[in-house]
Amino acid sequence: MTFRAAVAGRRLGPRDPEASCASASSRQAACDQPLRRVYDGSMAVRTSAGILLFRRSATREREPEVLLGHPGGPFFASRDEGYWSIPKGEPDRADEDLLAVAHREFAEEVGHPAPPRQPDGSAPISLGTVVQKGGKLVHAWAIEGDVDPATARSNLFEVEWPPRSGRRAAFPEVDRVAWFAPDEARRRVKPTQIPFIDRLIAALAGADPVAEPMVGGQGRPDGSADPPAGDR
Repeated sequence: MTFRAAVAGRRLGPRDPEASCASASSRQAACDQPLRRVYDGSMAVRTSAGILLFRRSATREREPEVLLGHPGGPFFASRDEGYWSIPKGEPDRADEDLLAVAHREFAEEVGHPAPPRQPDGSAPISLGTVVQKGGKLVHAWAIEGDVDPATARSNLFEVEWPPRSGRRAAFPEVDRVAWFAPDEARRRVKPTQIPFIDRLIAALAGADPVAEPMVGGQGRPDGSADPPAGDR
């Protein structure tokens, strides 16, 4: 469950009776976008899984680029460096396969499926885990592929907005995705996720990526802290 889900109390989806597109004409535009299944808070675990998509030039003369997503919603509207993330999310069940979770979350937040395997048929690269500042354990895999950011479409979440207004509004969970070279990606991504980028570069260079968890605690470039209700 993300920060937005914690604040909103629900992530919109087909099992949510309030997600009906026919219930309110004002929601029609939002309903044209893919919606998210309801998250059952009773199954909440501090575990998340995601995919770091990367692409390389045909000649491989340049460093690979990685795909990151910027969180949507009013809290993150004016925040940039240190807030981007790999597409990821939590399992719906405690026994759910985490790589399957990572693939599902990537498809929901980016609007395109990640390739199941590398172009040569090999398995996704395990990037190990990191521990974010809020205590969430994040598992990640790297897969080579390509996505046009202009075609990305995220699932939605619902939150009371403006605060204490009694009105609810829907926002994309990820409002945009973009490709970044490693140095720029390290500036944009959540500080605790930087090891994923480092481990990918090491793996592509033929070294074994470090798989030990990294405990959160690094600050953002602007000196701010994580969202108060949790960490994405």
